Amino acid sequence: MSDTMNFSKLFDLSGRAALVTGSSRGIGRAIALGLAERGAAVAVHGTRPSGALDEALADVRGHSGASIGVTGDLSQAEEAGRIVGTATAALGALDILVVNASLQVRRPWALVEQAEAEQQMQVNFHASLRMIQAAVPGMRQRKWGRILTIGSVQQRRPHPDMIVYAASKSALENLVRNLAKQLGPDGITINNLAPGVILTDRNVSALADESYAARVREMIPLRDFAAPEDCVGAALLLCSDAGRYITGQDLYVDGGMGLP
Repeated sequence: MSDTMNFSKLFDLSGRAALVTGSSRGIGRAIALGLAERGAAVAVHGTRPSGALDEALADVRGHSGASIGVTGDLSQAEEAGRIVGTATAALGALDILVVNASLQVRRPWALVEQAEAEQQMQVNFHASLRMIQAAVPGMRQRKWGRILTIGSVQQRRPHPDMIVYAASKSALENLVRNLAKQLGPDGITINNLAPGVILTDRNVSALADESYAARVREMIPLRDFAAPEDCVGAALLLCSDAGRYITGQDLYVDGGMGLP
Protein backbone atom coordinates (compact mmCIF):
# COMPACT_ATOMS: atom_id res chain seq x y z
CA MET A 1 0.00 0.00 0.00
CA SER A 2 1.53 3.32 -1.10
CA ASP A 3 2.56 5.95 1.46
CA THR A 4 0.78 8.51 -0.71
CA MET A 5 -2.50 6.64 -0.75
CA ASN A 6 -5.63 8.67 0.01
CA PHE A 7 -7.00 6.68 2.93
CA SER A 8 -10.31 8.57 2.88
CA LYS A 9 -11.11 6.77 -0.38
CA LEU A 10 -11.27 3.52 1.55
CA PHE A 11 -14.50 4.81 3.12
CA ASP A 12 -15.98 5.99 -0.17
CA LEU A 13 -19.23 4.15 -0.90
CA SER A 14 -20.14 5.91 -4.14
CA GLY A 15 -22.00 3.52 -6.44
CA ARG A 16 -22.80 1.08 -3.63
CA ALA A 17 -26.36 0.00 -2.77
CA ALA A 18 -27.28 -0.62 0.86
CA LEU A 19 -30.26 -1.81 2.87
CA VAL A 20 -30.48 -0.90 6.56
CA THR A 21 -33.37 -2.51 8.40
CA GLY A 22 -35.08 -0.65 11.21
CA SER A 23 -33.64 2.63 9.94
CA SER A 24 -36.55 4.98 10.56
CA ARG A 25 -35.06 5.78 13.97
CA GLY A 26 -32.26 5.10 16.42
CA ILE A 27 -29.08 3.26 15.50
CA GLY A 28 -30.40 2.18 12.12
CA ARG A 29 -31.22 5.75 11.11
CA ALA A 30 -27.77 6.96 12.18
CA ILE A 31 -26.04 4.21 10.18
CA ALA A 32 -28.23 4.86 7.12
CA LEU A 33 -27.25 8.54 7.26
CA GLY A 34 -23.58 7.63 7.62
CA LEU A 35 -23.67 5.33 4.60
CA ALA A 36 -25.49 7.96 2.54
CA GLU A 37 -22.97 10.65 3.49
CA ARG A 38 -20.23 8.40 2.09
CA GLY A 39 -22.12 8.06 -1.20
CA ALA A 40 -24.22 4.89 -0.92
CA ALA A 41 -27.78 4.69 -2.18
CA VAL A 42 -29.69 3.45 0.85
CA ALA A 43 -32.98 1.60 1.26
CA VAL A 44 -34.38 3.03 4.50
CA HIS A 45 -36.67 0.49 6.17
CA GLY A 46 -39.58 0.75 8.57
CA THR A 47 -42.20 -1.75 9.63
CA ARG A 48 -44.97 0.38 8.11
CA PRO A 49 -45.39 3.85 6.56
CA SER A 50 -44.84 6.52 9.20
CA GLY A 51 -43.77 10.09 9.73
CA ALA A 52 -40.51 8.83 11.23
CA LEU A 53 -39.75 6.81 8.09
CA ASP A 54 -40.54 9.79 5.86
CA GLU A 55 -38.28 12.05 7.93
CA ALA A 56 -35.41 9.55 7.94
CA LEU A 57 -35.68 9.06 4.19
CA ALA A 58 -35.70 12.82 3.60
CA ASP A 59 -32.53 13.20 5.66
CA VAL A 60 -30.84 10.32 3.83
CA ARG A 61 -31.85 11.70 0.43
CA GLY A 62 -30.23 14.97 1.42
CA HIS A 63 -26.94 13.11 1.00
CA SER A 64 -27.89 10.43 -1.54
CA GLY A 65 -30.81 11.29 -3.80
CA ALA A 66 -31.22 7.78 -5.19
CA SER A 67 -32.17 6.38 -1.78
CA ILE A 68 -35.61 4.85 -1.26
CA GLY A 69 -37.99 3.85 1.51
CA VAL A 70 -39.19 0.27 2.00
CA THR A 71 -41.66 -1.16 4.48
CA GLY A 72 -42.27 -4.63 5.82
CA ASP A 73 -43.04 -6.39 9.09
CA LEU A 74 -40.17 -8.75 9.88
CA SER A 75 -42.32 -10.65 12.36
CA GLN A 76 -43.95 -12.14 9.24
CA ALA A 77 -41.74 -14.89 7.82
CA GLU A 78 -42.27 -14.03 4.15
CA GLU A 79 -41.38 -10.35 4.53
CA ALA A 80 -37.59 -10.66 4.86
CA GLY A 81 -37.08 -11.88 1.31
CA ARG A 82 -39.65 -9.45 -0.06
CA ILE A 83 -37.90 -6.45 1.54
CA VAL A 84 -34.57 -7.46 0.01
CA GLY A 85 -36.32 -7.96 -3.33
CA THR A 86 -37.93 -4.53 -3.20
CA ALA A 87 -34.61 -2.86 -2.38
CA THR A 88 -32.84 -4.80 -5.13
CA ALA A 89 -35.47 -3.92 -7.73
CA ALA A 90 -35.03 -0.21 -6.96
CA LEU A 91 -31.28 0.04 -6.32
CA GLY A 92 -29.78 -2.99 -8.01
CA ALA A 93 -28.16 -5.92 -6.24
CA LEU A 94 -27.18 -5.01 -2.70
CA ASP A 95 -23.55 -4.38 -1.84
CA ILE A 96 -24.23 -3.70 1.84
CA LEU A 97 -26.78 -5.26 4.20
CA VAL A 98 -27.13 -3.91 7.72
CA VAL A 99 -29.44 -6.10 9.80
CA ASN A 100 -30.48 -3.72 12.56
CA ALA A 101 -34.22 -4.18 13.18
CA SER A 102 -35.03 -6.04 16.37
CA LEU A 103 -37.81 -6.74 18.83
CA GLN A 104 -37.24 -6.48 22.58
CA VAL A 105 -39.75 -7.59 25.23
CA ARG A 106 -38.98 -6.92 28.90
CA ARG A 107 -40.45 -9.59 31.15
CA PRO A 108 -39.22 -11.82 34.01
CA TRP A 109 -37.96 -15.04 32.48
CA ALA A 110 -40.52 -17.27 34.22
CA LEU A 111 -43.36 -15.25 32.69
CA VAL A 112 -42.14 -15.31 29.09
CA GLU A 113 -44.88 -16.62 26.81
CA GLN A 114 -44.20 -18.93 23.90
CA ALA A 115 -45.69 -16.60 21.29
CA GLU A 116 -43.64 -13.58 22.31
CA ALA A 117 -40.46 -15.66 22.54
CA GLU A 118 -41.02 -16.96 19.01
CA GLN A 119 -41.77 -13.46 17.71
CA GLN A 120 -38.52 -12.08 19.12
CA MET A 121 -36.53 -14.92 17.59
CA GLN A 122 -38.33 -14.44 14.27
CA VAL A 123 -37.50 -10.72 14.04
CA ASN A 124 -34.04 -10.82 15.62
CA PHE A 125 -32.65 -14.05 14.17
CA HIS A 126 -34.74 -15.85 11.57
CA ALA A 127 -35.48 -12.73 9.50
CA SER A 128 -31.79 -11.83 9.62
CA LEU A 129 -30.82 -15.23 8.19
CA ARG A 130 -33.45 -14.97 5.46
CA MET A 131 -32.26 -11.51 4.42
CA ILE A 132 -28.66 -12.68 4.25
CA GLN A 133 -29.74 -15.64 2.13
CA ALA A 134 -31.53 -13.26 -0.25
CA ALA A 135 -28.70 -10.72 -0.49
CA VAL A 136 -25.65 -12.97 -0.79
CA PRO A 137 -26.13 -14.28 -4.38
CA GLY A 138 -25.73 -10.79 -5.83
CA MET A 139 -22.69 -10.13 -3.65
CA ARG A 140 -21.13 -13.41 -4.72
CA GLN A 141 -21.61 -12.53 -8.36
CA ARG A 142 -19.66 -9.27 -7.91
CA LYS A 143 -17.12 -10.75 -5.45
CA TRP A 144 -17.79 -7.88 -3.01
CA GLY A 145 -20.18 -7.59 -0.13
CA ARG A 146 -20.53 -6.23 3.37
CA ILE A 147 -22.95 -7.70 5.89
CA LEU A 148 -23.29 -6.15 9.34
CA THR A 149 -25.54 -7.53 12.05
CA ILE A 150 -26.38 -5.40 15.06
CA GLY A 151 -26.03 -7.35 18.26
CA SER A 152 -25.94 -6.11 21.85
CA VAL A 153 -23.75 -5.87 24.92
CA GLN A 154 -26.30 -8.35 26.30
CA GLN A 155 -24.36 -11.06 24.49
CA ARG A 156 -21.95 -10.74 27.44
CA ARG A 157 -24.12 -9.08 30.09
CA PRO A 158 -27.67 -10.36 29.59
CA HIS A 159 -30.41 -8.38 31.28
CA PRO A 160 -32.47 -10.63 33.60
CA ASP A 161 -35.76 -9.33 32.14
CA MET A 162 -34.72 -9.72 28.49
CA ILE A 163 -33.71 -13.35 28.36
CA VAL A 164 -34.99 -14.09 24.83
CA TYR A 165 -33.67 -10.83 23.38
CA ALA A 166 -30.21 -11.52 24.81
CA ALA A 167 -30.26 -15.10 23.52
CA SER A 168 -31.27 -13.94 20.04
CA LYS A 169 -28.32 -11.53 19.92
CA SER A 170 -25.91 -14.28 20.96
CA ALA A 171 -27.35 -16.42 18.17
CA LEU A 172 -26.59 -13.63 15.67
CA GLU A 173 -22.96 -13.49 16.79
CA ASN A 174 -22.67 -17.25 16.29
CA LEU A 175 -24.24 -16.91 12.84
CA VAL A 176 -21.63 -14.30 11.91
CA ARG A 177 -18.70 -16.51 12.92
CA ASN A 178 -20.19 -19.43 11.01
CA LEU A 179 -20.84 -17.50 7.80
CA ALA A 180 -17.54 -15.59 7.79
CA LYS A 181 -15.68 -18.76 6.81
CA GLN A 182 -18.20 -19.61 4.12
CA LEU A 183 -18.55 -16.16 2.54
CA GLY A 184 -14.95 -14.98 2.76
CA PRO A 185 -13.72 -16.73 -0.41
CA ASP A 186 -16.29 -14.69 -2.37
CA GLY A 187 -15.04 -11.33 -1.10
CA ILE A 188 -17.91 -10.93 1.36
CA THR A 189 -17.26 -9.87 4.93
CA ILE A 190 -19.75 -10.34 7.74
CA ASN A 191 -19.37 -8.85 11.21
CA ASN A 192 -21.41 -8.10 14.31
CA LEU A 193 -21.55 -4.68 15.96
CA ALA A 194 -22.63 -4.90 19.60
CA PRO A 195 -23.87 -1.60 21.06
CA GLY A 196 -24.05 -0.89 24.75
CA VAL A 197 -26.54 1.47 26.39
CA ILE A 198 -27.62 3.76 23.55
CA LEU A 199 -30.02 6.66 24.07
CA THR A 200 -32.66 5.40 21.67
CA ASP A 201 -36.44 5.56 22.12
CA ARG A 202 -36.28 2.05 23.54
CA ASN A 203 -33.99 3.05 26.42
CA VAL A 204 -34.86 6.66 27.18
CA SER A 205 -37.97 5.87 29.22
CA ALA A 206 -36.15 3.32 31.42
CA LEU A 207 -33.22 5.68 31.96
CA ALA A 208 -35.57 8.49 32.98
CA ASP A 209 -35.48 6.87 36.44
CA GLU A 210 -32.46 8.68 37.84
CA SER A 211 -31.55 6.04 40.41
CA TYR A 212 -31.70 3.28 37.78
CA ALA A 213 -29.70 5.39 35.33
CA ALA A 214 -27.04 5.99 37.97
CA ARG A 215 -26.71 2.24 38.65
CA VAL A 216 -26.37 1.49 34.94
CA ARG A 217 -23.82 4.26 34.46
CA GLU A 218 -21.67 2.76 37.20
CA MET A 219 -21.46 -0.44 35.13
CA ILE A 220 -19.88 1.45 32.22
CA PRO A 221 -16.14 2.25 32.47
CA LEU A 222 -16.60 5.45 30.44
CA ARG A 223 -19.43 6.44 32.82
CA ASP A 224 -21.62 7.67 30.01
CA PHE A 225 -24.41 6.54 27.73
CA ALA A 226 -24.00 6.58 23.96
CA ALA A 227 -25.89 8.33 21.20
CA PRO A 228 -26.88 6.38 18.06
CA GLU A 229 -24.22 8.32 16.17
CA ASP A 230 -21.53 6.68 18.30
CA CYS A 231 -22.13 3.47 16.31
CA VAL A 232 -21.59 5.04 12.90
CA GLY A 233 -17.78 5.06 12.80
CA ALA A 234 -17.55 1.34 13.46
CA ALA A 235 -20.32 0.64 10.95
CA LEU A 236 -18.57 2.63 8.21
CA LEU A 237 -15.34 0.73 8.84
CA LEU A 238 -17.07 -2.63 8.55
CA CYS A 239 -19.18 -1.67 5.51
CA SER A 240 -16.40 -0.20 3.34
CA ASP A 241 -13.10 -1.10 1.74
CA ALA A 242 -11.44 0.16 4.91
CA GLY A 243 -12.65 -3.02 6.61
CA ARG A 244 -11.86 -5.42 3.77
CA TYR A 245 -9.64 -7.59 6.00
CA ILE A 246 -12.05 -7.76 8.94
CA THR A 247 -14.58 -10.57 9.03
CA GLY A 248 -16.25 -12.82 11.58
CA GLN A 249 -15.65 -10.26 14.31
CA ASP A 250 -17.76 -9.05 17.22
CA LEU A 251 -17.07 -5.33 17.75
CA TYR A 252 -18.38 -3.78 20.95
CA VAL A 253 -19.40 -0.12 20.99
CA ASP A 254 -20.34 -0.11 24.64
CA GLY A 255 -18.04 2.18 26.61
CA GLY A 256 -16.41 -0.93 28.06
CA MET A 257 -19.61 -2.27 29.62
CA GLY A 258 -19.03 -5.78 28.29
CA LEU A 259 -15.61 -6.15 29.88
CA PRO A 260 -15.25 -8.97 32.44
